[in-house]
Amino acid sequence: MGHREQLLAAARQLLQDKGYAHITARDLVAASGTNLASIGYHFGSKAGLLNAALGTVFEEWTTRLAEATMADPHASPVQRAHTTWATLLDGLPPKRSLLLSYVEALAQADRDPVLREQLAGIRYGTRTRVSALVATTLGASVDDPRCLAVATFVMAACDGLAVQWLLDPDRSPSGAELTEGLAMIWQHSTG
Repeated sequence: MGHREQLLAAARQLLQDKGYAHITARDLVAASGTNLASIGYHFGSKAGLLNAALGTVFEEWTTRLAEATMADPHASPVQRAHTTWATLLDGLPPKRSLLLSYVEALAQADRDPVLREQLAGIRYGTRTRVSALVATTLGASVDDPRCLAVATFVMAACDGLAVQWLLDPDRSPSGAELTEGLAMIWQHSTG
């Protein structure tokens, strides 16, 4: 494993253990067994490294949600949305520390244009991936701007559920409870 991979692995572990706002460059060097120059060489800055680590977490999480969402080839678009949100809710507990680190990074992004741009890039990449899944589900073109709009809505729902869960996990619904509640709304509106 090269320095780049060592730094990413250390950053991810430190994001879980210490949180975004409390990680120093020296922490990253100590945890990775590399040197300070490696951070600048591979990522430009400590923030660049931490954001790259958050980006890999988002990619992995998006892949997991996509696999669950698309597992049933006969599921309707509504069923796929329900599956996405239920899978998200049920998968949050082991991701709590990383989710908190992401929220910490968001809080700092307004004062740091580079950080804001990096985080916006991560989110856009995720939104583009989700948009492609929406296009597949709806039998639409990946270039259809409506698919990107739906992807934005799906992600906003995910973000809202995650923040509510972060604040009050004991009173947040489980994936099954959310799915049952959404099914009740769907039945009421069609029936």
